[in-house]
Amino acid sequence: MKAQIINYLNIATIALLFVCTLISLPAMADEQSSAACPKLLDHRLTSLQEDPVDLCQYSGRVILFVNTASYCGNTPQYAKLEKLYDELKPQGLTVIGFPANDFGEQEPGSNKEIAKFCKLTYNVKFPMMEKSSVKKESANPVFKQLIAETGEAPEWNFHKYLVSRDGYTVQSFPAMMQPDDPKFLQAVELLLKQQEKK
Repeated sequence: MKAQIINYLNIATIALLFVCTLISLPAMADEQSSAACPKLLDHRLTSLQEDPVDLCQYSGRVILFVNTASYCGNTPQYAKLEKLYDELKPQGLTVIGFPANDFGEQEPGSNKEIAKFCKLTYNVKFPMMEKSSVKKESANPVFKQLIAETGEAPEWNFHKYLVSRDGYTVQSFPAMMQPDDPKFLQAVELLLKQQEKK
């Protein structure tokens, strides 16, 4: 009888340990994924289409963050950004747009209007976040970090921040620099090649 009770206790202990392990697995997975996600990408945002976006999904890719506007002299850069994204996406480049009305009030529309403009005018397929501010004082969390990392805040629409695959190297490029500028392309290609050597 005593042996039977001990067996029941052993089975109960094993079952309890198994249940505890199952409960802790999601928490462990969350900890591991958050450890693998660079601080710069550890943000949950909303897209222009009002879908949730976890920037951690872009870990391990070279990312180009750009503040955009629909009615600016630099707006045709959309076409060059889309071309760059289309050509280099397979190699590991992601372009992410952040519409902002901070400079010259050149992005007055709603998220829906901006999304429609981007699709119909430039057939933009790269990820676009919801409209927000990128100005130093009121910048969204991502741009706040980009400004802190580089010491350079956007002064106009289409300022570019290029982030390495590991999320630790950030380069800043002025709004007037075109996405097909040889100097800019060289910087992009250099970062894309970095992982190939590993």
